[in-house]
Amino acid sequence: MQAQCYLRSRHLFGFRVRVTRDYWELITTIKHPVMAGQEAAVQEVLEQPDEIRQSRSDPAVHLFYRARGQRWFCAVARRLNGDGFLITTYPTDSIKEGTRIWPK
Repeated sequence: MQAQCYLRSRHLFGFRVRVTRDYWELITTIKHPVMAGQEAAVQEVLEQPDEIRQSRSDPAVHLFYRARGQRWFCAVARRLNGDGFLITTYPTDSIKEGTRIWPK
């Protein structure tokens, strides 16, 4: 049985990023509780990022950034077989290293 998709966004490069309700609850209760209730902000980061970086350690992983006040929201997604899934999301003070792929 396939887990039901909770959030789904299409980003600039045309692939979809999804997350199940169970995994979203893991992110917002264990990994980054500060992101609870921020579903719309995460979709905005994925659909209208200010910057996208490719991970230094895994070229299939992209870090999406959007400015929110004095901080950045980051959504980390991995592309697999043409589709993508959300790994994590969190607020941060700075953009991490990695190859800048958008905007160039």
